[in-house]
Amino acid sequence: MTATRPVAGRRAVEVLLQTELQHAPDRRLVLVDAVWDPDEKDTEFTVAVGGGRRRVVVTDQHSPLGVTDAWHRHLAGGTGDDDSVLVVTGTVPPDQLGLDLRAHAVRRHPLPVDRAEIVAQLFGAADLDPRMLGEHWLLDALLQAEPLDGWPRVGTVLTRDRAVRALLGARLGLGDPASDTLDLDADALFAWTRTPAGPSLYAALPKEEQRGLETWLARTVGPAAPTLLTLAAEGRGSDALPLGVLASAALGSRSAEAAGFALGTLFGPALASFDTLRPFAGAATGVLTRWIAKAEGTAAPAGAARSRVVAVLERADRLAADARLTDLVRGDRLLPSGYLGRLRTVAARLGSPSEGATALAESALRDLEAHQLAALYAESTETARTAVRLMRWLATAPASPVTVGQAVREHLASSGWADLAIGVLAEGDSSRDAAVGEAYRRLIGAARERRTALDARFADLLASWSETACQQANGGALLIEDVLARTAAPLAQGGGRPLVLVLDGMSADVAVRIAGELDGRAWTEIVPAAAKGALPLRQAAVSMLPSVTRVSRASLLSGRPSEGGQSAERTGFAAFWRKRHRSAHLFHKGGYEGPPGHRLAPELLQALASDDIVAVVVNTIDDTLADGREGTSGRWGLTDIGKLPDLLNAARDYGRPVVLVSDHGHIIDRTERGHQPAEVTGVRGARWRTGDPGEGEVALSGPRVLTDGRRITAAWRDDLRYTARQAGYHGGASLAEVTVPVITLVPSEGAVPSGWMLLPPESAEPPWWRESDTAAEAENAPRSASEPPVDSTEPKARPARPSPVSGRLTLGQRTVRSAPYRTQREFVRAAPTDKAVEAALDALDAAGGKLSPGAVAAAAQAATGKSQRNPARFATMLERLLNIDGYPVLQLIESGRTVQLDRALLSQQFPSPEGSA
Repeated sequence: MTATRPVAGRRAVEVLLQTELQHAPDRRLVLVDAVWDPDEKDTEFTVAVGGGRRRVVVTDQHSPLGVTDAWHRHLAGGTGDDDSVLVVTGTVPPDQLGLDLRAHAVRRHPLPVDRAEIVAQLFGAADLDPRMLGEHWLLDALLQAEPLDGWPRVGTVLTRDRAVRALLGARLGLGDPASDTLDLDADALFAWTRTPAGPSLYAALPKEEQRGLETWLARTVGPAAPTLLTLAAEGRGSDALPLGVLASAALGSRSAEAAGFALGTLFGPALASFDTLRPFAGAATGVLTRWIAKAEGTAAPAGAARSRVVAVLERADRLAADARLTDLVRGDRLLPSGYLGRLRTVAARLGSPSEGATALAESALRDLEAHQLAALYAESTETARTAVRLMRWLATAPASPVTVGQAVREHLASSGWADLAIGVLAEGDSSRDAAVGEAYRRLIGAARERRTALDARFADLLASWSETACQQANGGALLIEDVLARTAAPLAQGGGRPLVLVLDGMSADVAVRIAGELDGRAWTEIVPAAAKGALPLRQAAVSMLPSVTRVSRASLLSGRPSEGGQSAERTGFAAFWRKRHRSAHLFHKGGYEGPPGHRLAPELLQALASDDIVAVVVNTIDDTLADGREGTSGRWGLTDIGKLPDLLNAARDYGRPVVLVSDHGHIIDRTERGHQPAEVTGVRGARWRTGDPGEGEVALSGPRVLTDGRRITAAWRDDLRYTARQAGYHGGASLAEVTVPVITLVPSEGAVPSGWMLLPPESAEPPWWRESDTAAEAENAPRSASEPPVDSTEPKARPARPSPVSGRLTLGQRTVRSAPYRTQREFVRAAPTDKAVEAALDALDAAGGKLSPGAVAAAAQAATGKSQRNPARFATMLERLLNIDGYPVLQLIESGRTVQLDRALLSQQFPSPEGSA
């Protein structure tokens, strides 16, 4: 019985020749004790030997005569200086070769081909892992797959794992063959299936090599590897991850058994058994969950990561549809179809008039937020969240202001947020689902009906108030001509240098959005100090009438009722500050934009660096509405307004507080296309005219009406206009047009000026924007006849946790009375007062353990009456006071944007004799 001869390929012969010919450079015949690999196509090639190259000719012979004939023909075919080498392989036993022939051969006998020795030589190793000696598939693959620059040098012993990792890198592109370690896990393997060539490279490997790699990967990566590699071998590698996700959804459904047949059809031969399917599905789900976490980031690579996740999940949904599994996996927490199903549930519960409808909508929203794609589909999730907020607003009792001042303050504090929500919903959902879009349209309609009722009430108040309202008799309202005196002038005391930014046309919804987008690490919002027991409120002024730029902006900048253009504004602004012994500069459009290569004009930067008062008028909103365009997203945000971020950054660089104010607001045209202007006479603007008022209009007269005759007719209904269609309008008598938002900011590292107090983000939002429906219902619970009515337009501060009436102490009170606290306090220099610490801890406790630094400082200020002028510093002092031995009882997280309290750790560190709450 003849023994099986080893197989030699080109690379084995090359290594053999490079070794042997160095010792026998004159020899031209090499006998090899092996057969030639039939898969090798090249039988003629060159090999580097001793600094030169030798031509090699390989012939596979199976008889002594054939070997002799091949050698003579090789000699006869050469020239005098020919040094080419003939390599003879085949099945001829060595003892059948003549001595005269063997005398010409290297070593005078056939050379054995030891693949293990050759592989070790290629890796620069002295020895191989013994397990490799019997794995011919691995040795042959390493010989065939050697990179152009060779295998990496590995040291004394080439281990099996190191060899397979190098082979995976060279053969399949799984990692770097030269790396000492290959971080190979399920994530890397599934990611490899999504590469253009990876699975096809695997499919082209010999079956024995596929089996060897599959066995090794199953041991290294886990039981998901065999199913994944089988799919790759079948040419379906790119579907491995979608199929795994779909399998996880189907196996987790209530009808997993019913899904078995469909899954068997989808997987085909790759599904060895259902026992192998579960680990494969679990691995795929785990990988995709980690990919989703990466895609939720804000860094630049997150966009590519998001596209990768979406491509996988959309493919999984298509596979489910093809296999008729959509209904079975509709409730899955990972598939896009599951997200859309939950979104449709939210939409179906919007606007229902039934009792408890808001609670149902809240529940549906929580289900949507629990879906793993909620953060990835952040825009759609936020739109649904906003819809529920608007529904919550509709469920609250309407405000009933009795004065114009109360009405504009309430609009900035609440109904302006409703306008913002309407703007969000008006854009529609990114899913473009018809059912969701229709639900949003109906909700917008209901909200606009309420807004119309509010505007009608406001128009009546405005008409009676404007007859006598003036600076000397403002009826409790902040007039636009008094804004500088009430905000900028106090900030200018003691050498202060406020920057007044006038955003022409900024309405309340725009103002609250811009304020919400400001970085709390850069800016702190402040408001005039409120009376004891009252909540801090943003300032809202009343525009001149009509609510147009020519009269309102001139009055704002002059500090008195005025009319005129830029020249009148410059003169009035300089005169206002001259009376206060300060120089001032006013920059209009074209005056503050920088030349090429500069963000801002050098003249503006020079003014900001001085001690003078500076104002800048930004016309972006007003101009683009008139041109028929809206913000880039249909709503105006910080980055949608030209140069606003640059202006704020420059103000912060020069340590200037900022007064962000408008001259009037605007309304957005949300009427159907084809809606025509009203056919009226005496038209003077888009929303005002002369003549008697009709439906949706109000007659306004008095000192605040700066027109001939001091009498106009203005539209208050938002679907009424007198001119050609634009994106938006102003000049009318609606709340959105007449309310002038005033946002006051100081650099976060600076102190809060005297007479002002912090306005934390939590206090700026209306309760219905952030609270649950339970809290909203409690707020609107019916009161007994003995209880006094509450003025909803002037909210009062409520303690974060009720004062103890039964002898029980709050968390803050127990903490400051504990012995460890008293001891720790002695070691903290300039620590906050006990009352301030108490209030801060109780506010954090009531908020669930997390608040902004501003909210924590505001709670302390409300309790002590002492302004905490630097919220970040106050939070740092609390850290020093409470974090005994470095334990994180209280810490600043999220880059300093949030204060977090560990309530359990606080109770452990500061045990109180009174016990726990």
